Amino acid sequence: MVSTVNQAVNHATAARSKLYSVFTSKLPLRTKLKVYGAYVRSRLTYAAPAWYALCSASQARRLQVQQNRCLRLIVGAPRYVRNDVLHRDTRTPTVEEYVRKLARAMFARADNGACIHLHGIAPLHARPPESRPLPRELLLTPQRNPNYDGDDEDDAGESD
Repeated sequence: MVSTVNQAVNHATAARSKLYSVFTSKLPLRTKLKVYGAYVRSRLTYAAPAWYALCSASQARRLQVQQNRCLRLIVGAPRYVRNDVLHRDTRTPTVEEYVRKLARAMFARADNGACIHLHGIAPLHARPPESRPLPRELLLTPQRNPNYDGDDEDDAGESD
């Protein structure tokens, strides 16, 4: 899972750095957020319904930190502005909320679609309680940290 998260973070960081001039320009905030969603978040959450449930808390935090950095850049907010305020004001869901939404849509399409062989894909199975959750359990389990306010520190080896 570490390699998948590293790849997602590296792709998102590269996209953010390439779009730095767009994110710091005088374009309307709504336009910058649409560009973020199309180019950065899509790379950050590529195929996430399949692998996000298997991430550890620190890996999920790394993904969230990338989103926080990008939102902070887009809005031009200083470090003392809380991350939950950034998300609320930009109406941007956290990475976990967004992946849960993607997973719900994906499993609903698979279960209700015309392709019978996709019905019931990745069903729920009994598993030991200490093991990691399965992808479909993203729909059932509560969020890891509903009051997430991770700061942008402790990002070993990552640069802006």
